[in-house]
Amino acid sequence: MDSIKVRQLRFDYEQLDRSDPVWSRSCPEFSIFINALGIHVPHFEHFLVYVMRQYSPGLKDAELSENVTAIIGQEAHHAFNFIAWTKKLSSHYTGLEGIDKKSKNYFERIKAKGDKQFQIGFTAGYETFTFLGGMIILNRYEELMADADENLRALWVWHQVEEVEHGAVAFDFYQAFYGEHEWYRRYMVMYAFLHIALETYRAFRIMLKTSCFGVRRRIRAWKFFVSFAWDLFSASLPVFARHYHPRQHPICNHRQNPIAVAWREIHDSGQDVTTLSQETMRRLTV
Repeated sequence: MDSIKVRQLRFDYEQLDRSDPVWSRSCPEFSIFINALGIHVPHFEHFLVYVMRQYSPGLKDAELSENVTAIIGQEAHHAFNFIAWTKKLSSHYTGLEGIDKKSKNYFERIKAKGDKQFQIGFTAGYETFTFLGGMIILNRYEELMADADENLRALWVWHQVEEVEHGAVAFDFYQAFYGEHEWYRRYMVMYAFLHIALETYRAFRIMLKTSCFGVRRRIRAWKFFVSFAWDLFSASLPVFARHYHPRQHPICNHRQNPIAVAWREIHDSGQDVTTLSQETMRRLTV
């Protein structure tokens, strides 16, 4: 969570357009779940950028200001790329375009409302789960996407690595303005979890409804949805402690995720990380 880098990645949209929406052969249910989750993510990321730009002039901590600039850069690039994937998904799943529009409208409404504490609190609450989700997915890489489309895998590995990198910034941003309001921080964590779960459920339901999955595969997919949501909620329990900080979450330790470390190294060496072949991933996981 130090030295946050802004990586200006642009994925090949022609390649993405040819990719199968059920892109993980290791765990097809994960493909649908993460695709559903990703529908509203870029709208939140645009919202985060707005909130942090709006209120960052009030910060007094120079290091935090630098980290805020970095998270703005990372999230802006995430949103740009994920909107392109949403367009592909919307052309594949009937009804998804409406879900995408409603998600966008929701964030436009809370942006226009102008409630500073709510906006900052919601940003911190939401980022709680992007950070935890990033850790969980990277730690379960072999199970979830060891065998997967090389373009979509690259998109999601990049996203998880950077969500973990800036996992403390939104929390610190909230603390800078409302650190004495612990009850409100906890409330917004629950609010954000319910929002994420509901938005993901809506998209997930449409994807399953219009997929070619049989009854057994649909039941398996819903089981995955519930189990992953439960894992995410369970991982959030330490967040409610009075002196919690993301850097001290039990999921964090001195040993960084080896995939994240290796991914940063190949990016820094100048190699292309917008596609991750099976051979590249084998090298990353050694």
